[in-house]
Amino acid sequence: MASERHDDLVVPADARGGRLDLGRRLEAVLGLPFDALTLDEAVAEVRRCARDRRPCFVSTPNVNFAVAAQGDRAFRDSVLHSELSLADGMPIVWAARLLGLELPERVSGADLFARLQQPAAGEAPLKVFFFGGPDGVAERAAQALNARGGGLRCVGHDAPGFVSVEDMSGEERIARINASGADFVVVALGARKGQAWIQRNRARLAAPIVSHLGAVVNFVAGDVKRAPRGWQRVGLEWLWRIKEEPALWRRYGGDGLALLRMLGRALGPALRRRRDGAPGVPAELQVEARGGVTVLRLRGAWTREAAPRLATAAVQALCEGATVQVDASEATRVDGAVVALLMLIDGRQRHGPRVLLRPEALPAAVRGALRRCGAEFLCEPPAPRARTGEEQRAAH
Repeated sequence: MASERHDDLVVPADARGGRLDLGRRLEAVLGLPFDALTLDEAVAEVRRCARDRRPCFVSTPNVNFAVAAQGDRAFRDSVLHSELSLADGMPIVWAARLLGLELPERVSGADLFARLQQPAAGEAPLKVFFFGGPDGVAERAAQALNARGGGLRCVGHDAPGFVSVEDMSGEERIARINASGADFVVVALGARKGQAWIQRNRARLAAPIVSHLGAVVNFVAGDVKRAPRGWQRVGLEWLWRIKEEPALWRRYGGDGLALLRMLGRALGPALRRRRDGAPGVPAELQVEARGGVTVLRLRGAWTREAAPRLATAAVQALCEGATVQVDASEATRVDGAVVALLMLIDGRQRHGPRVLLRPEALPAAVRGALRRCGAEFLCEPPAPRARTGEEQRAAH
């Protein structure tokens, strides 16, 4: 599947996070947005960002991410604020296909890293910094990677140990990472802590590429053996991981049960959509701007083909500093690509009003689409804004 890009649909980075690219080819699955890319396309995008020195936070959500994000908004926001979100695991791809959503293939973090190890014609090796992992693992991974040669070269490593995100975010530590000249910071701290560390420090990192790829450091070091290709192709890599690391069975078992519950909620709307067919009313967009708020009113069927129109209007409003709200009360349909756009816009406005205006007025078809994509959180009240230190002191 070719990747369709609209490079003008980008909101520059603000003080709270990275650039917001609404020109990505997206799909909303199990409550998270995913880039509908092949492995080759993802590798090309990472190399492009490294070459252009364009910041790129790569998230690799799997079932564990999707389950954890249901009850942890900060964790979900870390994916919404990523420049790339890749489907790390066949269960994500299977769920998408079962729900009638479009993801071309699994793009695991391990496969992305392995493909980047292959030399690129005419390009110098990407410089890697390993951050995290148990004592000694990052060092062994660095030695193994450099012994192989190829498209990646390790220029540093650091194992901060079992301390808080704040304690591993000191100026000296960040300066050491930056002084290495790394192009790619590979983080291995556990998913929640790793994503939180990246969110906290991404603006301070000189490296354009940063990603939490926890198991990759163990694979490269040789401490954990990755599943054979045959197991990977049939989607049983998780079973191999349990064989190699038996303690994982509790987490995988819990995630599997949670996935079944999530699919149970989403499957009804997916089946109704297939039975009812797609309404043929053309998509219409009305833009109303007043008092620092831009309301985008959707009428008719909003699908992937119409999504760039919504993205264009949202980018213009956000670049002007306006709050964006979308009134979908007259929409006859929205698909996963449009829901993914709503997720990203909402993530940009995480301390303001929800992106959806008048959620109580949404037609049944739109509510069904949100449920099918796991995006019912867009109808919830916004999270309260965290008070600054100055505001906390004034309160006392």
